[in-house]
Formats: sequence, C-alpha cells, structure tokens
Amino acid sequence: MSEIAAKTASRVRTRFAPSPTGFIHLGNIRSALYPWAFARSQQGDFILRIEDTDVERSTQAAVDVILEGMAWLGLQPDEGPFYQMQRIDRYKAVLAEMQAKDMVYPCYMSVAELDALRERQMAAKQKPRYDGTWRPEPGKQLPPVPEGVQPVLRFKNPLGGVVAWDDKVKGRIEVSNDELDDLVIARPDGTPTYNFCVVVDDLDMHITHVIRGDDHVNNTPRQINIFRALGHEPPVYAHLPTVLNEQGEKMSKRHGAKPVTQYRDEGYLPDAMVNYLARLGWSHGDDEIFSREQFLDWFNLDHLGASAGRFDEAKLRWVNAQHLRAMDDAALASLVAEQLQKRGITTDERLPALCGLFKDRCETTVQLADWAAPYYADVQPSADDLAKHVTEAIKPAIAALRERLANVAWEPAAIGAALKEVLAAHQLKMPQLAMPVRVLVMGTPQTPSVDAVLGLHRREIVLARLGC
Repeated sequence: MSEIAAKTASRVRTRFAPSPTGFIHLGNIRSALYPWAFARSQQGDFILRIEDTDVERSTQAAVDVILEGMAWLGLQPDEGPFYQMQRIDRYKAVLAEMQAKDMVYPCYMSVAELDALRERQMAAKQKPRYDGTWRPEPGKQLPPVPEGVQPVLRFKNPLGGVVAWDDKVKGRIEVSNDELDDLVIARPDGTPTYNFCVVVDDLDMHITHVIRGDDHVNNTPRQINIFRALGHEPPVYAHLPTVLNEQGEKMSKRHGAKPVTQYRDEGYLPDAMVNYLARLGWSHGDDEIFSREQFLDWFNLDHLGASAGRFDEAKLRWVNAQHLRAMDDAALASLVAEQLQKRGITTDERLPALCGLFKDRCETTVQLADWAAPYYADVQPSADDLAKHVTEAIKPAIAALRERLANVAWEPAAIGAALKEVLAAHQLKMPQLAMPVRVLVMGTPQTPSVDAVLGLHRREIVLARLGC
C-alpha cells in the first residue's frame, strides 16, 4: 500500500467494490460506470476492490465475470483488483489499535439471546436493536463472562447527537446516533465484518468519493462514525437509485437479469452499453446518443438522477443500432467475424463491405452476422418462401438472368443492367424477379438492393444458387 499511501489527498480517487456472490448484471455494473467516469473526468484514479469476506458465497466464477464484464466495457481500473481476504492482517491490526484505544468491546450475547431481545422489542413496538448489555460504562456492572464463549467485537457508537452528510444524489441526510446500535465489527472467530473492512479499505486507498447504490445508505452513518473514531473525515458520498427491470422490480438474477457478459455474446457494443447505462441515472440535457469521449467530457455528479431508472431492452437495442450504424466498417467487421467464428464460419476481405451494406438493417452484431453468413456458408430457404416466390412461371426469367450474369463484369452497375435487360425481355417488374433471386441466393425475400447484394457474392456461388 505504500504507493497508494503516497497519493496526494487532493486527487480524486473513486472505487468500485463488488461482492462476488453472484454474477454481475447491468444494475451492478452501473455502480462501476459512474465512479469510473468521475475519476476519468477529473483526471483521478479508479480502484477495483473485490469484497470477498463472505467466503461461503463468494466464487471465483463470479470474480471472473466481474473482471470480464469490466474489461469488455472498457472500465479499466487504475489500481486493483484488491481482495479483502488478502488484507485480513491489516484489518486485525486496526482492530487491535481500536481495542487499545477503548473504541470497541467484547460482547458475549448469544444469537439466541439477541433474537429473544429483538422479539421483546418488536412486541413492545420498538425498533429491534442491540441494547448495549456488554458495553462498558463508568459505574456499570457487566454480566459475568460465560465460559467457553468467544465474543464478537462491537464498535462503541457515539451516544447522542446526529451523524450527517451531504449526499451528491439525495441531498442532506441526518441520522440520530440513538437510532444506531453498537455495530459488530469482528465475528467470534476474529473475522472482520463488511462495514468495518470498507472503512479501512477506503482509508488505506485514499478514496475521496464513494459512488454506490442506495442500498448502502443505511450503512453510511455507521461507516462515517468509524471513520471519525479513527481520526479521519469520511469521503464524499453519492448514493445511486436502484435500477429496475422492465416489470418495475429491482433488477436481480431472481427477476431475470442477465450477466453483463451475455450482452457481449448477444452482439451489443461496449460503447453503446456505456451510453445506455449512463442514461439510466444521469443526463446531459436531451442528449440520447453520445460517444464515450463525450460522456467523459460531460460527466459530473451534479446531474445524477434521484429517481430509479427502468431498464428497457427495446431502448437498449435502439441505442446499440445507432452506435452500430456509426461505427467504422472495418472495426465492425472484426466483431462480426468473432460472431461468425462461433458458428464455425471463416470470413475474408469482403466482410467490411458486407457490414457497410447491411448494418442499417441491424441492431446487433449477431444480426449483422446473420446477414453476412450467406456469403460464407450454404443457405436453406424456407419451403414457404420457395413456394411463394420461386414459381414455375418465374423460373425461365431466373434462368435467363443466370445466363447473362455468367458473362457480365462482376460489379453492381453491370449486374443491375443485366437485371433490367431480363425484366424487359420477360415483361416483369423488379420485385417479381428480385424477390425470388434474393430467396435463392440469400435465403430471404427482403434484402438491400439486389445488384449490391449480388456484387459482394462470388459469381460462381450466385450462378450455382440460381440454378434452381
């Protein structure tokens, strides 16, 4: 930590601190996007910290999805990942300091006793909370220490007064210390608890701004009191409202949320995801579509929204389509090639041109790969399309077109001229011939201009497919 400790206090330092107890979804990753963006916009540092002290539920697979998802979205940390389980000795050292300064005390109240206490309090319509039985006070007689019981360590929360902070999203928040009981900061086996570890980490890593979900609001007054007990002022807090799913429920695995990496596999672009997620809780006027560079140039904490954002997959697809259409064809081709490789299809130098031809019809790179696939693999038109469009009446015109295409220059203008000659000779309108040609060559009756579609095919492939 010596390098981190050397950082100046004036430099903005943010962090993302996920718990690897389940896959990371869009609601989670938005809590990484804003601290990343704020650090970048302020020329500060963004730190990744894995809060893995819940050993039973934490998994390496969940860690891998966090790292993979952040890498895909381009949310690279400047430091980390740091793992809390690798910092246990540091936490225990701080606990020892706090014990020496009489900031904590051992509590021998059993879980059963604590449950019974809470039941009595609820029956009396009181807020359930630890009652300070084992808190040492001048002139107070503590109960006898039970034999063979390992105590928890509780933090001596201040008595009386309020703990307050100016939240960058929620405004001024004040909580009476009388509402807060003495927090357990170490379990019977000596393992430190979440709220304590967070404070030590934020102190050691010189975090200046904590930007996180509002499910942590209730933890904040407790953490502020620990900060101050250790002789430090807390960072600036910004508690982000929840991301809701399309049904208006909190986004979660239980309610149909997908891992972030699944959107990559489904053909979404990282810049489009950043654009969409940014607008789920932040705005810059009426701007809907913007680049990553614009986002970082515009971003600040003053325009974070205070109300919950609702995920809308149709809107996400629209945003992705806008980014896909604006993307350089060569760069897009590399992503489409990856999608085709998953299908066992090898591409060639035509792919950028194919992307340019079809991208206006697509919302994802998977759809774009669907359009490109007929250029590299066999097509299987549906029986319905064949019956509807490739009729006995049209087959002579198809044969005539095939004959003309065998000898023309293989470029769109010459192919278009050949089509018009066949149409005139057979007294047909363009759709009467173009649609069956599309079905045979591309497997679908709807495509962009036929001459452009055929021009990117190999001549021998077109001739073979028109030989119906």
